[in-house]
Amino acid sequence: MIYLLIVVAAALAMECLAWASHKYVMHGFGWAWHRDHHEPHDGFLEKNDLFAVVGAVISISFFAIGSPLVLGGAAWWPGTWVGLGVMAYGVIYTAVHDGLVHQRWFRYVPRGGYAKRLVQAHKLHHATIGKAGGVSFGFVFARDPKALKRELQKQRQDGTAIVRDAF
Repeated sequence: MIYLLIVVAAALAMECLAWASHKYVMHGFGWAWHRDHHEPHDGFLEKNDLFAVVGAVISISFFAIGSPLVLGGAAWWPGTWVGLGVMAYGVIYTAVHDGLVHQRWFRYVPRGGYAKRLVQAHKLHHATIGKAGGVSFGFVFARDPKALKRELQKQRQDGTAIVRDAF
């Protein structure tokens, strides 16, 4: 049971880390990698996909830290389970964000429920032009789209974000 708790805790921690890195890294000094995700482009891959490589490195690092084959007696036993939680988050992120929201892997438009809320929240995230401002920086947990719309309108009015006219 402790192993499952570690995996779940690591996956939940990754959503927090993903939110913070999306808001402060991807929309900050990492904008050069993230910009093409917010702009129309040709091709299957994006520079933004390099962030998935960073996530994979984090997961692999925890697997290594937890492996007696790598570190011998110095291995930290929870590391393997943390690495599994990070990997599970990566799979969930890929299915939800790339698959469901951006339809890179499959075509499905949810008509209701939490899946629709996720899609709406992320579409509102993409309602801004450029890296300034914005809403909904998480990938798996989404706030109420009505609250996000109000926040975007406030950002438009006070000049902290350029919001697309289609919004």
